Amino acid sequence: MRQITRNNYWLPEIFNDFIDNTWMPKTKTTAPAINVAESEKEYIVEMAAPGMAKEDFNIQINEDNDLVIKMEKKNEANEDKKAATTRYLRREFSYCKFMQTLILPEDVDKKKIAAKVENGILTVTLPKIKAKEEAKVSQQITVS
Repeated sequence: MRQITRNNYWLPEIFNDFIDNTWMPKTKTTAPAINVAESEKEYIVEMAAPGMAKEDFNIQINEDNDLVIKMEKKNEANEDKKAATTRYLRREFSYCKFMQTLILPEDVDKKKIAAKVENGILTVTLPKIKAKEEAKVSQQITVS
């Protein structure tokens, strides 16, 4: 025998029906997963970035000596080509933008930071220095 339960939570369903429609679509956003590892010689930051290319990233050290990773992906280029011949019945591709700021440890050699994108993972290598040199300099890091 199955137990039937009734709830009186009809009010939230009214709001969900109102919000999840063509006038106010739901936005589903998630932040990419980040791994940070440390060895004797370096720190390694890995960020999940499936479908992203090196051109989609902007990595820099700001004036506060923080590592700022910005990711932005637009799917506008393919729209013009497909617009004339294709009619979408459902469309979920979208614009994606993300920014993560990481406070750098004092022992990072900021001049030797490297970044690369491979197999859907952005890897930022932060080499350590033995002597703690403090230099507050803004810097752009090239993604290879």
